[in-house]
Amino acid sequence: MLEELEIRSLGPIRHAVVNPARGMTAITGETGAGKSMLLNALRLISGGAVPARTVSEGDREAWAQGVFDIAPGGTVDAIARDAGAELGDDGLFLSRTLPAQGRSRAVLNGRSVPRAVLRDLTDELIAIHGQADQLRMASPARQREFLDSYADDAAELDDYRAAWKRLNDCDAKLRAIVEQESETTQRADYLRESIERIDRTAPHDGEDAELKAMRDRIENSAAIMQGVGGALAALDPGQMGVDSETGGAMAMIEQAIHSLQSIGMKGTYAETAERLSSVETELSDIVFTLGGLLEQEDGEGDLDQINGRIHELDELARRWGPTLADVIAWREKAGYELEDLDASPERVAKLTRERDEAHTSAREAAERLGKRRRDAAAELADHVTKELESLAMAGARLDIEVDRRDGLDAHGGDDIRFLFTAFPGAPSLPMGKSASGGELSRLMLALELSAAQKGFSSVSGQDMTFVFDEVDAGVGGRTAAELGRRLARLAENAQVIVVTHLAQVAAWADAQFVVSKRADESDADAVRTTVDEVRGEAREREIARMLDGGETDTSLTHARELLDACHS
Repeated sequence: MLEELEIRSLGPIRHAVVNPARGMTAITGETGAGKSMLLNALRLISGGAVPARTVSEGDREAWAQGVFDIAPGGTVDAIARDAGAELGDDGLFLSRTLPAQGRSRAVLNGRSVPRAVLRDLTDELIAIHGQADQLRMASPARQREFLDSYADDAAELDDYRAAWKRLNDCDAKLRAIVEQESETTQRADYLRESIERIDRTAPHDGEDAELKAMRDRIENSAAIMQGVGGALAALDPGQMGVDSETGGAMAMIEQAIHSLQSIGMKGTYAETAERLSSVETELSDIVFTLGGLLEQEDGEGDLDQINGRIHELDELARRWGPTLADVIAWREKAGYELEDLDASPERVAKLTRERDEAHTSAREAAERLGKRRRDAAAELADHVTKELESLAMAGARLDIEVDRRDGLDAHGGDDIRFLFTAFPGAPSLPMGKSASGGELSRLMLALELSAAQKGFSSVSGQDMTFVFDEVDAGVGGRTAAELGRRLARLAENAQVIVVTHLAQVAAWADAQFVVSKRADESDADAVRTTVDEVRGEAREREIARMLDGGETDTSLTHARELLDACHS
């Protein structure tokens, strides 16, 4: 939402600050006073084309800045961050300097940015509907987006996009097989041979480390067996086939136990014998473990076979590693790729069937989407046509064509066109080519009102600012009041700024600014243009001037009555 618009040296306006209301704001003033410069200022901060001749005479450059209140976390926030700017508590500052000679300079929150960034941001924030700004909805893409929003067809769109993606994936696979058959065959052969090599070796994760640890034990087996054998000989010589006078530690402990037990007395002697029994049990377990280690070392495996296996695994790791886990992962991925590259007739036939099924699904999804669009098009066209009738355009009509076409694209299978008939007997032509600026402004108002009824707007942002110029051209009387009422209705859910010369429209506004010419206090021969907000009696006088060009008692009374009626 636009909180402030500041202008310097733009046309006849040397300096002005406008703080629009959150609802509806009217910009009024006599013809030629410079109201169009406010629109030029908005175009300037929107990254639009503004001729250098609009720089005030004698000044080197014009400058405009818009301050917007933006909710964090939305599309605008993302665009600003991508451009390197941070949104602070003070909002979004968009400014642009237009020199009398040379290139303009765009600034976002104090940071210089390309002009296109301003355009991307304001596309989400502001929509100007004037004679020079109607191309927005003249675009077929904009018309399709508007109709889809009105139709609330997000579910059908999602279904179609998923089907379209599947169709494109199938097409890409078939195209790769047909167009790159030689390269594909070479790649498939390589993958097939690599997979066979890996499968023949059949590694498992960590096998190389296990084998290397085994090899270390084998290479040190002599020392291991000597140490383990010596320990067994000391504990139980019989385990090693050695004769000993003492019988080893096990026999000596057993002899000690028998000696203590032979005393035949309880107490210390018996307790000591029990403790020695525990030692004997522990030593017996140790002897068993050492015996197992000797058997393991004796049957560890052939060192040549182990080294050969390690070499094979190292070769795999060198080519597809660096680790065996990487080799195994590569083999799995290669298997999937090989399936995709298989150019055999059976594979091609299978992909062709999948492609045909995907095309059928996409066509069916496009039909469902198209039906939703056609139903919405009829409803939208009828609603807009009724709105146009209430805006003094009886006989004007909007037709929305949703035509099936043979091919599909990313957006469905429909050609969508908004056709406008400005008056009875006039040709039905595409928007932007069939009416004056005022008629198109009213058409856009009718579209925005229809959109608001469905809870959206012609642009995607929230808290949008809509600017209408020439919307009251050729309107008067009761129709003017109805036009003001509809602008005020749109302003219930969005910010609306209207440039108008009709009191019946301006009276509906929540705030009113007057653009006027007056003598320059510093130079009696010069005239300067000011932009001032009018309230209370000042606003009554401006409404009275708009009613009959003066401030008579009658016009002032009428102005008060008009303002009261619009805000009661």
